[in-house]
Amino acid sequence: MIVRYGDQEVSCLVRQTATVTGRIRIHVYPNGDVEIEAPENKDADQIRTAAQRRARWIFQHRTAAIAARKMALPREYVSGETHFYLGRRHKLIVHESNAQPSEVKLLRGKLEVTLPVADRAAVRRRLGRWYEARANEYLRDKFSEIADRLSWIEARPPVKLMRMKTQWGSCSPGGMIYLNPALIRAPRHCIEYVILHELCHLVEHNHSKRFFDLLTKQMPGWEAAKRELDSIAELILVGNEQATEHTDC
Repeated sequence: MIVRYGDQEVSCLVRQTATVTGRIRIHVYPNGDVEIEAPENKDADQIRTAAQRRARWIFQHRTAAIAARKMALPREYVSGETHFYLGRRHKLIVHESNAQPSEVKLLRGKLEVTLPVADRAAVRRRLGRWYEARANEYLRDKFSEIADRLSWIEARPPVKLMRMKTQWGSCSPGGMIYLNPALIRAPRHCIEYVILHELCHLVEHNHSKRFFDLLTKQMPGWEAAKRELDSIAELILVGNEQATEHTDC
């Protein structure tokens, strides 16, 4: 489907599914791709009209996403560059030493990596293992903390960390919650928003008004957390095809 704004136009992928109810949703990805997600009962004219109403929004966010992608250079894993952890930037310091075992320390705004041979690939692997361990501990603990306080959850649902290309989290029809381990780089309140979003799907497995009412009751102002997460996605997920923006219309 083609969406036009002034003398510009963009081809959009349209996906209709039974899991989407009510409003048509529009996603803009970091590479400039645009996806329109619509309920099965919407016809082509309704989808086109909804997309055209949001044409200005689409082109603004598409332009911003492409610009951000150009600025978000791939990590080189050398001293001096910055890496995110829980929403904060930390300067990477690489030490080469045989005097102590391989380790990563987070200390006063610095991520210090010590290795016997500090080549970039080794630093990347060691730092990657550190992030995985932190994600496994923090995200699971936060998930348990939030799930335990929700009135509709009698038994804590299973949770699994899984790398995903276009989602921060998901909830399967059977009640399994999946969280993207890359969330460990995001601010704490953004992580809480994603977890709450998925736990609300245990009650309403779509994006209906009831779903958003439930989410709002549990986290008033979740929209701000979502916007912040969208805005920094390209910075904290360099090299990943994560969605940076989406809207309902």
